[in-house]
Formats: sequence, C-alpha cells, structure tokens
Amino acid sequence: MKTDVEIAQNAPILPIKEIAAKLNLTEADLKPYGHTKAKISLNTIKKLPKRNESKLILVTAINPTPAGEGKSTCTIGLGDALSLLGKRTAIALREPSLGPTMGVKGGAAGGGYSQVIPMEEINLHFTGDMHAITAANNALAALIDNHMFQGNPSNIDPRRIKWKRALDLNDRALRHVTIGLGGISHGIPREDSFDITVASEIMAILCLATDLVDLKRRLGRILIAETYDRQPVYVADLGVEGALTLLLKDALEPNLVQTLAHTPAIVHGGPFANIAHGCNSVLATQTALKLADYVVTEAGFGADLGAEKFLDIKVPQLGKAPDCVVIVATVRSLKLHGGVSLADLHTGENCEAVRAGFANLRKHIENMQQYQVPCVVALNAFVTDTPMEQALVAELCEECGVSCVLTKVWEHGGQGGIALAQTVVDTIEGATTTYRPLLGEEPLLERIHTIVTRLYGGADVQLSPKAQQQLRMITQRQWDHLPVCMAKTQYSLSDDPKKLGAPTQFTLTVRELVPKLGAGFIVALTGDVLTMPGLPKQPAALAMDVDEQGVVTGLF
Repeated sequence: MKTDVEIAQNAPILPIKEIAAKLNLTEADLKPYGHTKAKISLNTIKKLPKRNESKLILVTAINPTPAGEGKSTCTIGLGDALSLLGKRTAIALREPSLGPTMGVKGGAAGGGYSQVIPMEEINLHFTGDMHAITAANNALAALIDNHMFQGNPSNIDPRRIKWKRALDLNDRALRHVTIGLGGISHGIPREDSFDITVASEIMAILCLATDLVDLKRRLGRILIAETYDRQPVYVADLGVEGALTLLLKDALEPNLVQTLAHTPAIVHGGPFANIAHGCNSVLATQTALKLADYVVTEAGFGADLGAEKFLDIKVPQLGKAPDCVVIVATVRSLKLHGGVSLADLHTGENCEAVRAGFANLRKHIENMQQYQVPCVVALNAFVTDTPMEQALVAELCEECGVSCVLTKVWEHGGQGGIALAQTVVDTIEGATTTYRPLLGEEPLLERIHTIVTRLYGGADVQLSPKAQQQLRMITQRQWDHLPVCMAKTQYSLSDDPKKLGAPTQFTLTVRELVPKLGAGFIVALTGDVLTMPGLPKQPAALAMDVDEQGVVTGLF
C-alpha cells in the first residue's frame, strides 16, 4: 500500500494558473511561488465583490483519539465530491505546523486519495508564512529587550513582561529559560519562555485581520508588559507596529494550491485549536466565499474546541455563519470513547462499545444544534469496521435527528464522498440557517461557565488564585467584554484528557487568564495544557529522509 507522500508524488499536478482559472482568477491576480502554488494578491481580494449566495460548510469532529478520525481528509474529499457534483467549490484549510509534522500528530494536508498538493511543500516550509510569523514574534521580543537595555523610557518592569518568544517546533527545553546572562553588554537578565509559533498572538492576529490596515491596528494593540506601577504597555507605545506589519505583509496574502483532483484549495494560517482559536484565516475564507459557490472549511480538533471558536470567535469577524456543519466520526474512535483499548480495536465487532462511545458524538451533535445550524455526520470508514457497527452509528444519529453518511474518501477520493456531498447539498437546500451565538455580552466568568456547562457537560468552573487576580485586573481595565478562547485538552470534553466519552458533573479549573488584545480575546488556560509542546519518544522526524534526487520519504 502506498504511503500518503507516495500517492502525492505520483499524482499529476496542474500549473497553478489553471487552478486559479477555475475561480476566475488570472495570472495577474497571483504571486507565484514556483509553478504549483501562489499567493492571491491583497489588491485582487479587495476588488472582489461579495457574493451572498455562496454556501459555507464547516467540518469538525468528535474528540480526537489515537485511532485517528481523518477530519482534514474528509474536508478535502467533500470538496472534491462537490466538484464532481458540478459545484464551483473551494476548500479553505489551515497551514500545517512543523511541530506536529516533526512530532507525532502528522501534517494537515489530508491523506490517501484525499490530499492537497504539493504535499511535501505544504507540510514543510510552504510559502514561508510560519517563518514570517516567527520572525515578527521574535523581532518584537528583541525590540522589547533592546528598549529596556537602551534606557527603558516606557518604564517596563522586566518581571512583568507578557510577550514570549516563539519557535515553530516542539521543544520542551524552551518552556522556561533565562536570558541576558554573560555581563552588562548582553542585555538585562530575566526569565523568559517560548510558545510554539501557532500559539503566538501574531498567528491569531494574522488569521483575524481583514487587510493590512487592520493588521497594523491589531499589532499595535498587543499587550506586551506592565510598568513598575502596573500600567499596561502596548506595541504602539514602542512604535514598532509598522515594522511588524512589514515583516507580515506577504504572509497576510492567502495561499492557493490544489487537491489531487485539482479542486482549488486556499491554505492559510494555522492556529492550534487546543491553545488558540483553531481556524484558518478570515481573509482566506472570505476570499473563497467571493470566488466559489460552495466553500468547505474546517476547525481544529473536536467541536468542543475548533467549532465552538469558529462559531463564537470567527463568525462575528467573518460576517457569515456556516450553512451546514459536518461532524466526522469513526467506528474505531467511538469504540475508544466506549472503553476499548487501542490495542484491542482489531479484535472484532463490538456494538456495545460503539453504543457507549456514541455518547461523545451525541454531545457534539447536541452542541452544534444549540447554534441552530444544520448538521450532518460523516462516518469515515475503516476496513476494520463491520456493517453492523456502521449501521448502529447511523441508527443512533437518526435518533438525534441528523443524517449519517458512510464516507470512503481516503480510499476513493471525491468519488468516495459523493453521498456525503449530496446529503450536505440537500441539507443546505432544505433548511434555513438561523445561526444563534451561544455567548452574548455576559461577564467573562459567566461566559466561561456557559461553555463549560452547556458545551462540555460540566457542572461548574473554579478559578485558581492567579486567575482570580487576573480576572479582577481584566474587569478593572474593561477588557472583560472580549470573547473567551478556551485552552483545553483536545482529548476530552473535560479538562482531564483521560475522561473519554461524555463526562458530566466535573468542575473545570481555569489556572490562568491571558489577555490577547490584538487578537481581541481572552485566553482561558485550563488543566495542564501547554503552549509549547514536547516531542514524543519516537518523533515522526526519525522516519523522514530525502535522497540524492531530492525525493522525500517518511513524510506520512
């Protein structure tokens, strides 16, 4: 059986200008990065008229498991299937991070015969967006330290610097560091730490900005420190928002590539959903909606994280709610949520475990229904499934009032998603979207409580002493009206990754509240979630290589 990278390497790939033509874009609208990928010019995007009739499909999933759900694979396969149905379609995805690519999770370019290409380039350096974000993040860090070294006119307290350095790799050794050692000429000694680039506020800002003016405005609002008398210091106080915008001006432009079936795909931005807001850029999605009749996008991890943030954080910025939500599930994952160990997934039919694990899927269905958006379940097929298990999932979905469609896009590409695509089209055409936000103008803690009790199934929220102090500061400075971005384990609806299925009556602990004023939200850090992951015992990097001809191997 061919690996994902072998399938991608052997697939025919069209010149990017031919992909652009499918969206009525010309070569003049593009900034080519070689022959097979390009950026779409901001000037072009600005001139494109808004099309209110375009349909938006959000793909999400149950809580992820080590068995794999294939959300990106289903997103791409659904886009290809809609193209086969004669719909002018564009796919809008996040960019992969080198952290999971070199670590354990893998890339974000799909799999099997449902991929975006050139797969190797997308999963590695692509068009340099991640590096630009990393450079801007660390330029700001250097400018802050230099500001203090050169006399500190803003009176920054080095003990209260909020801004962290960043690196687009998993590196646990950088979670807590000391800098400025070596004498007076090497800066001011202080403690510091690193985030992974996809957790940087600059990543979130890039993905929420609508143009260069908005980008610069947001960068200027970043809270970087406090003074000795506890007054906030912003990027604008240092006067460096222009320089940061300069570093990001090309990265702000969305990237155009293609699927194996040559469906246009706009791949741009990549915040993680467990520690950031988990959606591709507003600019990319808006562009896709202006160019295509059907746009398929995804949000990271399960619906409790990415989809919630898409609906509560991104939709108000985007100005459009999804016309349909697709929840991806697998029999294998439902078994794991139902108590079967990973080692025992191949031991045969187990409808009892499927029924028990369905509690997780049921909760996600109910959660999406709270937003009053039509919902469809995509059951991503695996060869280990039995017809009885698949039929049981469909039956249980029907009891919840949603359609469940068996999907085989990994094996058959778009052809394996025709039934899903037709069901999605029929669902959109047969329903009126009455999207209703879950959160309003309630106080910050009340909104966190709403998410925990109504979406996660918990009973209560408790704040650590540090978070209580931060909440008082946030309220005093009148930042408590900002949306909340939950940073939580992806593996469970709770803040305990070991609580699978649909736990209830738990109390979720918020250990820290972090204002991200440029992005425009408050991050609530819960449980043991980290903003700089570590590598596993056997990183994926150990299997990767390139031969003397430049052919990549081991990349999934």
